[in-house]
Amino acid sequence: MFKLNYSITRFLSSVSNVNNMPDSGIEIAIVGYSNTGKSKILNILTNQKKLARSSKTPGCTKLINIFEVTQGKYLIDLPGYGYSKLSNNSKWQYYEYIKNRKMLKGIVLIMDIRYPLKKLDYKIIDLASKKKICLLILLNKADKLTFSKKKIQLNKVKNKLSNILTNIQIELFSSINKIGISELQKQLDIWFNNSNKFRYY
Repeated sequence: MFKLNYSITRFLSSVSNVNNMPDSGIEIAIVGYSNTGKSKILNILTNQKKLARSSKTPGCTKLINIFEVTQGKYLIDLPGYGYSKLSNNSKWQYYEYIKNRKMLKGIVLIMDIRYPLKKLDYKIIDLASKKKICLLILLNKADKLTFSKKKIQLNKVKNKLSNILTNIQIELFSSINKIGISELQKQLDIWFNNSNKFRYY
């Protein structure tokens, strides 16, 4: 399998409408609530401190940010959900993107490990399951919990999603302690190499 060099990822553009996005290639969507650390994960993945900018006010980012890993391979940072500043039109585009985007190969769903599986997380999981899109869940901010509590939260999420785990992989993640970075890179490599599968241990 070809390993991609994520450190050369570059910001391509921001768009307000999915119709203005590239019309060919492979896309991996990065989704989650506005305060779950999506920007930090993109920056640690690419080893670039300022590639993805985060606002001090959660919910302010309304545009779809497109990052090019290499030619024809894109990371798509969708606006964080869960805040009123994400308009109904933006939410509609969010769901339309996941339902209809043929270039979408997989979804990285980021959650705060302390508060996983909120209402809108379930909606994304349900939509991905119906569309048979592979989903990687990152339980971020794992550094905030002790070792035993991390395991408890991980098992709790796995148990709640046990009926649909075929298309879902769940990992602990921390940009502080650098937990889960290699697992994220390996899964992205699989998806970008045009495979619908997960890696197996």
